[in-house]
Amino acid sequence: ADGMAGNAWRSTLSRVVSAVQSQAPVRSYGSGLQTVTLIPGDGIGPEISSAVMKIFEAAKAPVHWEERNVTAIKGPGGKWMIPPEAKESMDKSKIGLKGPLKTPIAAGHPSMNLLLRKTFDLYANVRPCVSIDGYKTPYTDVNLVTIRENTEGEYSGIEHVIVDGVVQSIKLITEKASKRIAEFAFEYARNNQRSTVTAVHKANIMRMSDGLFLRKCREVAENYKDIKFTEMYLDTVCLNMVQDPTQFDVLVMPNLYGDILSDLCAGLIGGLGVTPSGNIGANGVAIFESVHGTAPDIAGKDLANPTALLLSAVMMLRHMGLHSYAGKIEAACFDTINDKQVLTKDLGGGAKCSEFTNEICRRVRDMD
Repeated sequence: ADGMAGNAWRSTLSRVVSAVQSQAPVRSYGSGLQTVTLIPGDGIGPEISSAVMKIFEAAKAPVHWEERNVTAIKGPGGKWMIPPEAKESMDKSKIGLKGPLKTPIAAGHPSMNLLLRKTFDLYANVRPCVSIDGYKTPYTDVNLVTIRENTEGEYSGIEHVIVDGVVQSIKLITEKASKRIAEFAFEYARNNQRSTVTAVHKANIMRMSDGLFLRKCREVAENYKDIKFTEMYLDTVCLNMVQDPTQFDVLVMPNLYGDILSDLCAGLIGGLGVTPSGNIGANGVAIFESVHGTAPDIAGKDLANPTALLLSAVMMLRHMGLHSYAGKIEAACFDTINDKQVLTKDLGGGAKCSEFTNEICRRVRDMD
């Protein structure tokens, strides 16, 4: 029975991983409209969400948006939770697209991003970082993927006051979560024609916690002889990354390291404004998101850049098996950037969000 369960899990894992980019979809979709839960977010979130919807309409993508707001509320027993209507929508659709959410500081309730990950067990954060033609950065030919364990580590939310002026935050690393993310990383590499997986850790200092994570990565690597496995200290990765990022392929790491390193990698290709992200869960649930901030200083001014959310939506389409629509929208976006004529300020131009969006829509329609 254990063997059958293990085979079933590996089969499901393989389908989930390969769906993140351009392989087989997790679910079988028909020709009708498919419902996606849309969480517009805060600040510029509603503007860039509207831009994505407009581009999807131009591409005639068969997606029905079910908009839901997400704010922390207290449920039975005082436990923080997302609104029931948002959870019900995600439980039905299984697919979500999320704009940026503001993270409260000392507000009494947890980060909504963290709450979403825990609610739907979104254990794997996948962030491809690929150089964009026409958008010049100090680095060229960057093509790597960070895979971050998304549910534990220092972000487990386990903190308490020991005595006045002394706070303890507990780093939680489990065998189950470490093995699960390692298997995800190797399956991702295999299904996306990637050759190397690098485990990023600090097991030389945190010998028990990071030691457990690294041990599980080593064990999983034994089942993937076709994929080269390397291991490297976090600080060494950061050093080598800024010297030559082309030496890296797929990197897998615990939560906090992934939070930091994935942003560093985004900086190599131009920043969070052009970097897509997907969060994949164990039960077929996936939420794709822009990982930049809410930018309240430009909210409502038609100045935001929707590229990150749009490319995340492209990842979402591929996850749904809608590859032709994904390719069309992605090409229109990249061609607009490469052409350099209609770009938002952060991309080096002077166009408004609406103008940039309209140009992508025009290119999408011209492909028909």
